[in-house]
Amino acid sequence: MIDLRRRDGRLLRIGHRGAAALAPENTVPALALALELGCDLVEFDVHELEGRLVLVHDLPDGPAPDLPTLDEALAFLAGTEAGVHLDLKAPGAEPAIVEALRRHGVVERTMVSSFELPPLRAFGALEPTLQLGLTYPQDRHGLVQRRAVGPLIRPALAAMRTALPARIARMLRRAGAAAAVLNSYVVTEKVVRRCHDLGAAVLVWTVDDPDWVARLDRMGVDGVITNDPRVFGDYTSAP
Repeated sequence: MIDLRRRDGRLLRIGHRGAAALAPENTVPALALALELGCDLVEFDVHELEGRLVLVHDLPDGPAPDLPTLDEALAFLAGTEAGVHLDLKAPGAEPAIVEALRRHGVVERTMVSSFELPPLRAFGALEPTLQLGLTYPQDRHGLVQRRAVGPLIRPALAAMRTALPARIARMLRRAGAAAAVLNSYVVTEKVVRRCHDLGAAVLVWTVDDPDWVARLDRMGVDGVITNDPRVFGDYTSAP
């Protein structure tokens, strides 16, 4: 199974939707660029559209564009040593996704994440060697990152942040998850310690500020998910 904890004292570098700030997101070129810039894992979103598993965060309202397929992404990644972080947006597609991961020989270096418990439990039943990540809190539309909306919901995030250390054990257990995939606004040193006491990794999304990366690094998080892998620079601590 893929190791989701810090490696030789260094936090994991994870490209969000490939390298979404630098190339079209959820495309093979974005995945390739993230690896070129030193990412250990690449994250991408998977939806089911017209019977195909495709890389896209939100399904289009109109005619379906020519979207990259999961098979295309996995065929590329199979030829690399990169870790795969598959963020599920298509509950019900678990059997087809597992079959694709097996077909491309990447099950043992893949983590599947979701906000929802039923898909994670389904993956655990279908393929026990697959690493699972519970994403929290649910924020499908990235509201917390939006300047106009973020300040309105951050009080709620503060309440979640306070309660999370006491809740995280039950949440991870119910999901069968080996990693907590947490929004950066709910991460504290206390929840990082709690997860580590439980043997769970902490991966944090989505951080594009080098100073914030440095702060999370000092907290001991295991990995940071970013749109721009250049953000890591010299900001990760030495072993």
